[in-house]
Amino acid sequence: MRYPYQNFYEMLAYHAKRKPGRPALFVGSEKISYRKLLKKVDTLARFLELSDIKKGDRVAIFMQNSKEFVISLFAITKLGAVAVPVNTFLKSDEVAYILNDCEARMLMASAEQKDVVEPLWDTTKIERVVWEGNYEALDNKNIGFDEIFEILESHEKMELPKIDDLAVIIYTSGTTGNPKGAMLSYRNIMHNCEAIGQLTNFTEKDRFIVYLPMFHAFTLTVTVIMPIYYGASYVIIRKIMPFSNIIKQILLKRVTMFVGVPDVYNALSRAKLPWYFMWFQKIRYFVSGAAPLSEATIERFTSKFKKAKLLEGYGLSECSPVVSVNPPWKQKPLSVGPAVPGVEIKIVDEKMLELPAGEIGEIIVKGDNVMQGYLNRPTATDETIVNGWLLTGDMGYLDEEGFLFIVDRKKDLIISKGINIYPREIEEVINAFEGVGASAVVGVPDEKSGEVPVAFVEPAENETIDLKALRAYLKERVANFKLPRDIRVIESLPKNATGKVLKRILKEQLKEEGGIAKK
Repeated sequence: MRYPYQNFYEMLAYHAKRKPGRPALFVGSEKISYRKLLKKVDTLARFLELSDIKKGDRVAIFMQNSKEFVISLFAITKLGAVAVPVNTFLKSDEVAYILNDCEARMLMASAEQKDVVEPLWDTTKIERVVWEGNYEALDNKNIGFDEIFEILESHEKMELPKIDDLAVIIYTSGTTGNPKGAMLSYRNIMHNCEAIGQLTNFTEKDRFIVYLPMFHAFTLTVTVIMPIYYGASYVIIRKIMPFSNIIKQILLKRVTMFVGVPDVYNALSRAKLPWYFMWFQKIRYFVSGAAPLSEATIERFTSKFKKAKLLEGYGLSECSPVVSVNPPWKQKPLSVGPAVPGVEIKIVDEKMLELPAGEIGEIIVKGDNVMQGYLNRPTATDETIVNGWLLTGDMGYLDEEGFLFIVDRKKDLIISKGINIYPREIEEVINAFEGVGASAVVGVPDEKSGEVPVAFVEPAENETIDLKALRAYLKERVANFKLPRDIRVIESLPKNATGKVLKRILKEQLKEEGGIAKK
């Protein structure tokens, strides 16, 4: 596949030169043209250069959805430095692990995250924080975006990165251990932009709305980078709630592309939307990713929104992230579509032998979208990428026409509101609590979230567990979206002969009991 650009900066500069006055970003009542966006990117890149940030250095972005997030992404990568978006729901210890693992030297942060960021001075090697929002700069280690734009002029002459250079590191845990950094090149991400554009005929006239967190691989590629790739524009929404604001902005800004996750489509399919919204909205495509849509949601949604196409796809961070999408001209219920252009999908057995259509096996993927590897983890990389094929760990099958059907996810992965939750991370925190002998976290179905985590705790011998204290302990150390909805103390966890916990039995127990306790 051919790509018109070598890096993100080239795509921005090209459209800024071709149509400088065209809107690139809408933020509230503010409209930012391609010319203005490029100037701010050049200015911030100059600041980074003066701060001794060089090619290959890691700069983390721990920021709410904002124009500053976009400016940071393009400025960091203009230098050939590597952007590391960080989940803004994480707590200080979780953020510190990521910053130390990638050896980040600088952090771009929202003032709303101040309480999480301040402890990082003592636990990481961060040299400077650039703040978005209202934060008082106390010393030269802290500076605001507005101050940078006031004191510096833009500076364009820099050696730009090449297409196979490392662009972004997205942290994803897999199913065990601490988060791993998936290393994505410009080629990896631009493949997704090119492939999705070929399928959907996106043009510069399209307008996206960005309300999902920008740190998420799906949002980052499809709604932050891809519109700039095509010279289109997008509307930035800082937070998903109140959702009425999103509805309002869709109408006011004439949005044509809506990207969401299943819980959003489930809510929209049930919501009583104003008649004028249904009549005047201009959406051409609703794109769904991050987790499977239920058949009931698909039926309700498609019957309600008859003028637009609902495109469901499949992907993972290690694939930048899109692997397959139902094309507009042919969609199959419960399928996540065929491979996007330039990508191959195979279904294989445990011996890596390809299976025929209709047979269930592991999904493996090959193409320009496959990551370079996991940062600092050559063994994990070699186990995941074999002869150029990425082993997803997901189970599924291909039909005779090459449409992919997912039948199961990675064994223990929990997906809540489109965000991956990795049980092992929670278990490790629980196991460090006084009196705990062992623990197991499983995902159970939830109507609103898709899935929620439930923890089973086995006390150490002759110990008792103070549940109130355990919940308080977890709340201090684990992001809110990872907190177990229910914690159950049991005499002993079910295990096999080798001592491995049988989580299947725990899930069956919850199912028999009719779900989880309401908290």
